[in-house]
Formats: sequence, C-alpha cells, structure tokens
Amino acid sequence: MDQDFSSTGDAELDAAIKQWLRFDKNPKTSEAVRRLASEGDLEELRACFGSRMEFGTAGLRAAMGAGVSRMNDLTIVQTTQGFCGYLEKSFPDLKSRGVVVGFDARAHPPSGGSSRRFANLAATVFISRGVPVYLFSDITPTPFVPYAVSHLKLCAGIMVTASHNPKQDNGYKVYWDNGAQIISPHDKGISGAIEENLEPWPQVWDESVLKSSPLLKDPYADINRDYFQDIQKHCFHRDTNKDSKVKFVHTSVHGVGHKFVQSAFRAFGLTPPFAVPEQKDPDPEFTTVKYPNPEEGEGVLTLSFALADKTGATVVLANDPDADRLAVAEKQQSGEWRVFSGNELGALLGWWTFSCWKQRTADPGAVKDVYMLASTVSSKILRAIALKEGFHFEETLTGFKWMGNRAKQLLDQGKTVLFAFEEAIGYMCSPAVLDKDGVSAAAIMAEFTCCMASKHLTLSQQLKAIYEEYGYHISENSYFICHDAATIKALFERLRNYEGEGTYPQTCGKFKVTGVRDLTTGYDSSQLDKKAVLPTSKSSQMITFTFSNGGVATMRTSGTEPKIKYYTELCAPPGNSDTEQLKKELNGLVNAMVEHFFEPKKNKLQPRPE
Repeated sequence: MDQDFSSTGDAELDAAIKQWLRFDKNPKTSEAVRRLASEGDLEELRACFGSRMEFGTAGLRAAMGAGVSRMNDLTIVQTTQGFCGYLEKSFPDLKSRGVVVGFDARAHPPSGGSSRRFANLAATVFISRGVPVYLFSDITPTPFVPYAVSHLKLCAGIMVTASHNPKQDNGYKVYWDNGAQIISPHDKGISGAIEENLEPWPQVWDESVLKSSPLLKDPYADINRDYFQDIQKHCFHRDTNKDSKVKFVHTSVHGVGHKFVQSAFRAFGLTPPFAVPEQKDPDPEFTTVKYPNPEEGEGVLTLSFALADKTGATVVLANDPDADRLAVAEKQQSGEWRVFSGNELGALLGWWTFSCWKQRTADPGAVKDVYMLASTVSSKILRAIALKEGFHFEETLTGFKWMGNRAKQLLDQGKTVLFAFEEAIGYMCSPAVLDKDGVSAAAIMAEFTCCMASKHLTLSQQLKAIYEEYGYHISENSYFICHDAATIKALFERLRNYEGEGTYPQTCGKFKVTGVRDLTTGYDSSQLDKKAVLPTSKSSQMITFTFSNGGVATMRTSGTEPKIKYYTELCAPPGNSDTEQLKKELNGLVNAMVEHFFEPKKNKLQPRPE
C-alpha cells in the first residue's frame, strides 16, 4: 500500500511519506497523510514530515497527529525502540530489573492517539525484547513514575504526559535508574538510537501480549500504598491536622490529581478538601479553561474561588493536569483572593520544611549536612535563609532534571536534602520523589496552613514574617513571544557585543551592572578565571545580570515554546521593609531591561497575553 498516495512532486517528501505509510499501522494517521497528499496540501505535509521531533533532556513534547514531527503510534514505537536499545547497552541487567510506564488522561480522537494507547505501545516494545514492564493499569500523577523507579530499583521510567500544555499536545518524559529525569549525554545517546531503530521491530504492534505476558506487572496498588506511607514521614502535626477547622478547596484542572490529593490529605489526618466538581474528573478537552495551567493564576482558579466562597474555604490548592505542580491561593481579610507566586510558595515551603527539621533534630551540628536547592531563575530567598540558619543552599540550571540529579548525588554522600523548588510552581518536599511533586506538596502545604491557623496566622502573614526576618525578595517574571529564531539569536548576540566585541552592558538605563553570567558561552565575570561553574549549553540562550541595587535579572529562551523569558528579583537585606519602594525599584529595573535589552518594537516581540 506504500504507493497508494498522490505524489507531491517533491522527491524527498515523497520518500518520507512512503516510508511512513510502510511503517505506520494506525489507519487514522495513514488515512490523514494520504488525504493531505491527494489534496496537494504541501504546507501541512512539510509540517508533518519536515523534521523529526527532537528528543532532548525533557524527552519529547509535541502535538498529536500524523508524521514524524508529531506524537502518534509510530513515533512512540520508534522512540521506545531507540530508548530500549540504549538501555540494553547501558544496563546488562535490564532484563532482570525492567522499566516502569505511566500515563495521564490526554486523548486526541482525530488521530486515535492517547496517553494510555502510547503507554501500551511503549510497554509492548519492551516486552517484545524480553524486558519486564511495570505498566500502571490506570492514570497516575507524574511523580509516581520517578517514585516507582527508585522504590522498585528499576533501570528507567517513562511517563506519557504533556503536563499543562494545550489539549492537542502530548509528551514522553524519561527517568534514569537514579529516579531523576535524564540529563546529557543520555539525551544524545537515546536520540542516536532512535534514528538507528526507525523500522518497527517484529511483534511491536501486537498489543495482545499485554493480556498474557508474564513480563507485564501492574504496580498501581503497591505504589499507591507505599507512596502514601512514605510521604507520611513528612507529617509532623497529625493532631493539629485532625482538629483544624481550616477548609480547603482543591482543583485538579481536568487532570489526574483529584483522587491522589484526597488520599494525601487522608494520609496526613487532614479533612479532605472540597473538589471543584466541574474540574475533578479527567477531561482531555479541558472544557472549563483556556489553558490547563494553574501558573496562569486567576483565570484557571475562577471556579475554585466560587466554590471556596460557597463553602467557607479560605485556601485553594490547584494541581496541573499531571499533578506534579502546585498553585496556592488564600482569601484575604478584604475578601480578595491572593494567588501566591511560585517564588513566594518556595519561601513558605522552604521555611516550613526547615522549621520542622529543626524542631525534631537534637543535634544542632547536623545542620552542616542539610541542603536546599533551587533553579538559577528562582528566588534567592533560600540562600538568605541558609546564610542565617547555617545549612547549604545550591543553585542548579533551570529544570527539575538538574535538581533531581544533584539531590541524588548529595543523598548518596549521606547529606540531607530537605527541599528543592523552581519558580514555575514546582516543589520537591520529599526525597522519595526526585522530581517536582504536587501531591505531597499539597498535603504538606495544608498541614502548614493548619499549624499557622492554630497560632492565628495566615500564610500571607507568615510570608511577611519570613521576609522581615531574612530580607524581602520581590520578583517579577514574564516573557515575550518571538517565532523568529534569527531575531532571538541577534538579540542575545547584541548583549554579548554591547560596546564592542566580547563586551557586555555595564549599565541598563540608570542601573549599574556589577556582574554577568552567560551560560550559553560559559562566561562568568564573578569567577577569577571568568568561567561559569554551572554547566553551559550552546543550544539555548541564557544570560544573568547582577545589579548594584541588589537586583538580579535572567533572560533565557524556552526549550519548548517560542518565548524569551525574563526573571527579575530584588533582594533587600533584613530591616528594609518598605515594600512599596522595593516594588517601585524593581518595576523601574524591569522597564529599563525591556527598553534597553529586549527592544520589543525593533525586534517585533509580542508581549505576554493578558
């Protein structure tokens, strides 16, 4: 049947389509390709077949549909064959240890693609090679996959999810045997292995093995039981939780989180939260929200606020659709809702985690082995707390893959890793999961809220107390949209050759630059040898400027979206509590940076949509 389509007149494209139709066994995607060819829709065919999805450290993420640039049955089979081949070379004991595969509730009826279908195909590929597979029988939160890798001592894990992306997208997230997301060089190794294994192996389409193979195991019940037992190690105030009158609302934003957050609350002795009825069941159409991303704040939380007002709840907890991230909002005395930023939640959870550790540790000297981590674009509040309290704070590159891998190194050295966070509402409150985990974070945040309430304090009041003790850290993060790679490159190259070749800006408007770190080129003005300590990557743009007024600003490109993001923070020493003045100062810095460094008019950049 490989000839059964109208030639496009483009020999290279025709060859790619013929190969696709020879390999693909999904009638919906094959039919879609034939239809595009018969209609002569070259633009869409080139979009489908122009370039294969790039396998990076975050795995894959793309729209579901036909072709090598999309998530579909064939690209999942090809990716899994490559991954399996790479694991066979990396682990001589792969066939005795095995892998785990989990999935969320995403589905795309037009192409027949869904997270469950992709997970089944991935499992079939491994079983066809004699590799044991722990395939979850039902939807799970993303954190269950890294937890299962560590807990069952497996070689790797796969989670099929696109997290908070739009409904048409899906993704393939990969964990190594240390329980953390893969980092280089594994991404390149897997990518090369995918290219070497494009032709489907015998038996990979035969899903009937999932009914009969002794190599298939379902970890759902065991992981559900053991995970909730493990996170109970972080429950320190069960009596307070039981007696608390604080009411919570929880939304899973049409994702997988509802059942698991209810279980986490029970594990902590908390009264389960009210669930937003319209959003509690998985819905791949995400019918009540424009974007299923609680980081977007109030728009996603409208129904939660309405339910809270109706039930008398004062705190809203929201997970993204794969439940690895957590957003929190609190009702203020004015009746308004305050949605905490990711950095503010990092301050609250970091302070709380350390306070709990301190209360139950008899030896004050043990603090020298305690660590907290944050990504380089996140608030420096943990650094300020660490300086005063005596524990270690470390920065990593952006993304939980870096924090997870560093946390594992530290744990293997006998250190205590209490907490890690990134400003994009990601929190690791337990070393049982070496990734962000919105389920355990929801229960820990609820216990924290109940304990504060027992002292007649709100989260907002406690946050103010933290800033007053350790210094105010005020941040503002946003982005510009730019679809032209050449414009983005030119914008960053201008900053590297600002007043002549190899010179960076010394001022930004009226603000004096005191330090520059460029993690694209590896330059860092604060180091004696001018070389950056953190790993560098030429494939992404990232420059951090430090200013004489205590300001820090990072500009970086996004790995998954056409955005240039900026992250700014003003770090004031303790005692400087004029927040209005600090906000004004930060605002001035942001405006200067936009005007002098981004030049949005000249570069035709679109501002973040409201």
